[in-house]
Amino acid sequence: MNDFLPTLWLTLRLATLTTALLLVVGVPLAYLLAFRRFPLRAVVSAVVSLPLVLPPTVLGFYLLLAFSPAQAPGRWLLGWFGVSLNFTFAGILIGSVLYSLPFMVQPVQAAFESFPHSLIEAAHTLGKSRWQTLWHVVLPNIRPALLSGAVLSFAHTIGEFGVILMIGGNIPGETRVASIAIYDKVAELRYADANEYSLYLLLISLILLLLLNRFAKSRLF
Repeated sequence: MNDFLPTLWLTLRLATLTTALLLVVGVPLAYLLAFRRFPLRAVVSAVVSLPLVLPPTVLGFYLLLAFSPAQAPGRWLLGWFGVSLNFTFAGILIGSVLYSLPFMVQPVQAAFESFPHSLIEAAHTLGKSRWQTLWHVVLPNIRPALLSGAVLSFAHTIGEFGVILMIGGNIPGETRVASIAIYDKVAELRYADANEYSLYLLLISLILLLLLNRFAKSRLF
């Protein structure tokens, strides 16, 4: 099991970076969907939710095509930046962000929509700008939703298989995450090795959920 620790580390690194990017991208998107009315809002909302019902191999397949130098997006990336995303860590990171997007956006959007508008109006009455109201009033009061989105996104990324396999393949040290390693070990009838990977992922996911429940009950938000 010489590849166990590097594979586990790669999996945790992917999940951590995916969660961080989703906080940066998903929270503003959730705010936009909750508080703004704009053309095609329903379409944007549907696209964000699409990974919940779309088979991961379908998303992975279209991303594989898009990242290919034979297609316009991949050709643009290669021509302007000299970057090819297929079978790279950056590629599986983008795929993971897209596939886990609803797990961040939906709980945060629901929290925004249920936030009392009277508090927002009171902050505006006291001279707070829209940005100050968001940063100092709204976000501190929806921390449970932010943490929930982060935990769900992290756990979902750890278990992701189809998107990563389609975009990244199975390159040790680059795109081979724990879920793919489990599949390989089972295919090789190395059940003890597969069990070791599976047990670690199970424990990590369980710990995350226990921490989330503990923080929610202790009213630390």
